Amino acid sequence: MLLNGKRKSGKDYVAELLHGRLGAAQSAIVRLSAPIKSRFAEEYKLDYNKLLSDSDYKEKYRQEMIVWGERMRAVDNGCFCRLALEMADCTDRPVWIVSDTRRRTDLSWFRAQYGERVKTLHIEASLTVRQLRGFVFTEGVDDVESECDLDGVTSWDLTLVNDGDSAPVEAAVETVLAWGQ
Repeated sequence: MLLNGKRKSGKDYVAELLHGRLGAAQSAIVRLSAPIKSRFAEEYKLDYNKLLSDSDYKEKYRQEMIVWGERMRAVDNGCFCRLALEMADCTDRPVWIVSDTRRRTDLSWFRAQYGERVKTLHIEASLTVRQLRGFVFTEGVDDVESECDLDGVTSWDLTLVNDGDSAPVEAAVETVLAWGQ
């Protein structure tokens, strides 16, 4: 299951809901950002745990991390997908919830590797709701490939409007759970 959406749309929230409902024996959350942050922290001698958090520390390095990640993808566009699967140690579980699919190359890589088994969930939230969740537009972050590459893609298996009403979220979770049956 590949989740995607803009910053503060609720990707992690939905991933955690799905994981909670499926259980740890059946599912794992895979974060493509984890190996990016891990390798970036290693290379630049930064605090990996602080890069994982929703903090000013992460925001301080976000633009630099994006540029670095793009350089790495230019060499091998599946590098972070493979590393994320290794870090999540999820091969023994039938459902992988990739919480932060951001690029067309991510979609292509997973589809090339896993074919028809790949399902996609696009999460949308209004700008107002995203701002209430702490979103602030940042030039060089919110207007670059890492945030915009999937704009215009319409071939999602499911789209969820996550504007704070629990009913659409619950309906989306139920739909996703039914895919596994």
